[in-house]
Order: sequence, then C-alpha cells, then structure tokens
Amino acid sequence: MSLAVITYALAVGRWAPDAQGRLVRAALELYAERGFEATTVADIAARAGVTERTFFRYFTDKREVLFDSSHVLEHAVVDAITAAPPDAAPINVVVDAFVEASRLLEERREFARQRAAVIGATTSLHERELLKLAQLDAAAAEALRRRGEPGSTATLAAQTGMTVFRIGFDRWLAAPPARSLAACINDALDELRALTATA
Repeated sequence: MSLAVITYALAVGRWAPDAQGRLVRAALELYAERGFEATTVADIAARAGVTERTFFRYFTDKREVLFDSSHVLEHAVVDAITAAPPDAAPINVVVDAFVEASRLLEERREFARQRAAVIGATTSLHERELLKLAQLDAAAAEALRRRGEPGSTATLAAQTGMTVFRIGFDRWLAAPPARSLAACINDALDELRALTATA
C-alpha cells in the first residue's frame, strides 16, 4: 500500500484542469515510461506544456509531485478522529477515520494502481512513502491523545489502525471495480478481530 498512491489520486482529482494537474499526470506517465531516476524536471514540464519555472512554483522537486498532497489525507483522518463519539473504542475510532477518508479515493483507483507501480519500482520513493506513513501514524496518535487516550493506547491504536488501512488499501487496488475501499478496510479489521478472538 502506498500513501504516495493516495496522495497522487487526491492530487489528480483536484488539479486535473490546470498546470498543477498536468504536471502530476505528466510525471506519472514519464515515471512509468522511463523510470523515476531517468526523468528530469525539464521532461515533466515539457510533457505538461509548462516551463520549469512553473514546475517549481508548485513543487520543490520531482519527488514532491508524488507526495505534495499527503496533508489532505492526514487532515481528513485527524478530523474524523476528532469528531468521533467520545465513548468509541480507540481502534474503532482510527479505522472509522480511515474509512471516512477513503471516500476521497473511491473514484481514482486506476490512478492509484499506476502510481503503485511507480513507487514499487523506486527505492527512494518507497523510503519517502514510509516517512509519510510515519507522519500520518503520528498525527493519528496525537489526535487520539487529544481525545484523552493514554499515550501507549493512542500509539497502539494508531499503528494498528494504520496496518488495517494499508492491508485494506492493497486489497482494494487488486479488487474488482464494485469492491469499495471502505469494504476492504472493514474486511481487514474483521480479520484482525478474528485473530484476537478467544475460543
């Protein structure tokens, strides 16, 4: 599963009509065709029909084309955790927050699949993805602490919820079109509960 995949999908949905959207599309196409390392900012700008100066108005480097919108998912998850019922169990709060945030991605599965292939082929991008996932995990834990959960409980719930989300997301990428991301996330949670159920 890739947070980068997620952020690309969000970016395309918001930016498709303008220069920023064209840059995101062009970058994905070129990374798929040539590989990330062999693609330059000049290549991306030319494919998008803009100047390199325009590229740097939106992105600090060619990696950030893929990660620039990570804050969108983070804000959606944190907002959903904050708004959850006060008596809800921490793990349910986190997983439900990811389910709520998944609505941002439901119409963008093909973009996400293409993006996953690029990330999977590039070690430096995978490392960047792990950093972004760690930031999302920390933000979820902090949102739980603000709800009054003890530190260790907040950390455990956030990390467990993130794992459930990642498994659900991977399955969603491979699932038939009718299968929703929310359903894949909830299936992963059901499997976790089955693993921890007593006989």
